Amino acid sequence: MNMYAVPSPGIPGCPPGLEYLTTVDQLLIKQKVELVEALVGFESNNKYEVRNSMGQNVFYAVEENDCLSRQCCGPLRSFNIHVLDNFGQEVISVTRPLKCMSCFFPCCLQELEVQAPPGNTVGYVIQQWHPFSPKFIVANEHNEPVLKIHGPFCGWSCLPDVDFEILTMDEVSKIGKISKQWTGLLREAFTDSDNFGIQFPMDLDVRMKAVMIGACFLIDFMFFETTN
Repeated sequence: MNMYAVPSPGIPGCPPGLEYLTTVDQLLIKQKVELVEALVGFESNNKYEVRNSMGQNVFYAVEENDCLSRQCCGPLRSFNIHVLDNFGQEVISVTRPLKCMSCFFPCCLQELEVQAPPGNTVGYVIQQWHPFSPKFIVANEHNEPVLKIHGPFCGWSCLPDVDFEILTMDEVSKIGKISKQWTGLLREAFTDSDNFGIQFPMDLDVRMKAVMIGACFLIDFMFFETTN
């Protein structure tokens, strides 16, 4: 089986490089295990493979950061994540500024910006304050709210999989979810390598699909990137 998905031809009105996203309603984001990090606890740049439902690679994502930020700030660190297609062309850029993080104080709430292609903003993910539950607004390029993401109590669940629901703005309809998937006892205990699934409507604006990929990275850093 071909391990790489074939990019779709250009589509009018679709940001270049995102054409393939018009054909999918779910993605698997698989964080690559870093041997050095697993053995000695040295935090390295995160790397992810973005796959379709058949396991074919669609994108490859790599965090750009400096060693000092990774070791001193841990999961709070700012980052730029470059999302590349199977030809090595950067199609999505995800930027998170450095901010403090707390469940109990509504200051310095988390946010990130998604550009596709780099230099063309397509949306934002903005944390809403809540004392116990993760809540986010998904906004378009004009910073107008489009969707909401709600997670479980402080991002934690007793179930093997942890679901963050994607909701309409009135919170009446659930249209998808971002799920942290159980990876096994050894990987969960000794690495911060995670697997995520993203489900969304097939006809969701392709720009919002790109923003959902960015939201998945933010959720990973906020709730599942363990400190050494």
